[in-house]
Amino acid sequence: MKTKSEANLLKDNLKYLISIIFILLIVCLIFFKNTLFQTSFLLKELGKTSIDPEIAFTTNKPIFLEFYAEWCEVCKKMSPGVSQLRKEYGKDINFVFINVDNPKWEKYIKEMNVNGIPQINLFDNESNLEKTFIGLQDESDIKKSLKNLLSKNEVRDIKKPILQS
Repeated sequence: MKTKSEANLLKDNLKYLISIIFILLIVCLIFFKNTLFQTSFLLKELGKTSIDPEIAFTTNKPIFLEFYAEWCEVCKKMSPGVSQLRKEYGKDINFVFINVDNPKWEKYIKEMNVNGIPQINLFDNESNLEKTFIGLQDESDIKKSLKNLLSKNEVRDIKKPILQS
């Protein structure tokens, strides 16, 4: 049988051990917070800074429309690449991000027949659906489609008749 002082020493050691583990856990969370939570913050930021779809469909620019959810791991994984595409093509293409958990976007979710997320729809400058991606996609495939979309729009602009007064 252990003496009272041995039992107290064990309790004290256990308290120190738990304290050290707790402190290490906090230090790890602080040290790795950018890696652990960056994609969640980035996904939320994309949603907050999105162009309203009502406006996007009236500007005669191609549209990148992504349906996402903040809890979606694939959406989070793709968000750095999508953010980079937005930086690269944001002047020529309207980037719209719709959170499927927000009831105000129900009209678009039904209209675009969203049955998996992320879902990316690419529209030409006349709002015609050109391409749909569902699920995890390679950034290079999306980039290639964006380039094709822009080149098609340039050809259409050249072929438009010039009105003379």
